[in-house]
Amino acid sequence: MKRVLIIGIGAGDPDHLTFQAAKAIAAADVFFVLDKGEVKGDLVRLRQHLIETHAAGPYRIVTEQDPERDRTTPAYAAAVEDWRARRAAIYGRLIREELADGQTGAFLVWGDPGLYDSTIAIVEEVADGSFEYAVVPGISSVAALTARHRTSLTQVARPVHLTTGRRLAEDGPGADDVLVMLDARTAFDGLDDFHIYWGAYLGTPDEILIEGPVAEVAEQIKQVRAEARARKGWIMDTYLLRRIRKAEHPES
Repeated sequence: MKRVLIIGIGAGDPDHLTFQAAKAIAAADVFFVLDKGEVKGDLVRLRQHLIETHAAGPYRIVTEQDPERDRTTPAYAAAVEDWRARRAAIYGRLIREELADGQTGAFLVWGDPGLYDSTIAIVEEVADGSFEYAVVPGISSVAALTARHRTSLTQVARPVHLTTGRRLAEDGPGADDVLVMLDARTAFDGLDDFHIYWGAYLGTPDEILIEGPVAEVAEQIKQVRAEARARKGWIMDTYLLRRIRKAEHPES
């Protein structure tokens, strides 16, 4: 039977690759890579570097163009479903036509496959009994963010709300500690009772880190973010919001 591996490769640093992920790369015969265009060519180059470093035997890299998602329509959910359907068609064809019986194919997933990534769901959608699949976890941008800022994601007896920039803008903070990903609109702006730990291009040579009270660093983050996006053509950033606690017994 064919086998498919969904391998988390970390947030950007080649050293984020775990021993388990390196072994999974070594076991693969065919690597499936979706190309997002020259603007994001460094994402493909990192995958190629990891394959060249850790592949153990003869292998092939099959590259396909990643379908574009409509980012202008207000019908966000419908646009995502359409994009995922077109991706699923590509995944199904790659597994069916590019992977021989008895071979192992691999998708190298940025960060961790279980955190805001569609690969697991799409592979499950196209699973037709002709192949089995397994998931190898990776170091997420969340882990990289908290490590680089030398802080923890959780605090004693306090929940963490994991959300997107879109939902933060619509619903507001869901807890005193909020981890935000996929924020195209700097939804932290105005949340002046929070401290922010912000990071972009985590684990890469372009990494940027800023932290401080939102009231003091929001404009700096917005400016730095806009400049970085203009320079590279894209940006991936993540941040942790932590409500600033007032002293329990303030001096009178």
